[in-house]
Amino acid sequence: MKELFLFVLSLGILAGCAGLSFGNRGDDPGEFYEGSGEGYRGPIRIRVRIGPGGDIREIEILDHGEDPLVGGYALEELLEAVLSAGSTDIDAISGATESSAGFLEAVEDAAARSAR
Repeated sequence: MKELFLFVLSLGILAGCAGLSFGNRGDDPGEFYEGSGEGYRGPIRIRVRIGPGGDIREIEILDHGEDPLVGGYALEELLEAVLSAGSTDIDAISGATESSAGFLEAVEDAAARSAR
C-alpha cells in the first residue's frame, strides 16, 4: 500500500511539473488556442481547448510568474471554476484580484482567437 501511495504521489508531482491542465476530453476534441493576460507579477499564458459550440473544454496554464501561495493558488481555483461555470463570468479570488483578472483576461483572449 505504501508503494502505491508513493507511486501516485510521484505521478502528481510529475504532472505538476508538466503544467496544470484540467478539462473534459469529450468526443470532439475541439481546437486549442493560446491566450495571455497581465497578472500581478507579469504575463499569464494559457492554452484553452474550445469545442465546436464555443464551449471551454480544457485549460492548461503554460507560464506565469505569480507567487505560488497566492496567485498560483488562485490560478488553480480559477481554472476549475471557469470549467465548472463554462464561462469567465465568475468571482475573483479574494487576495489575488490582479492574478484573477490576468487569468480571466487570458481565457477571454484565447476564446476571442477561436471566434476569428
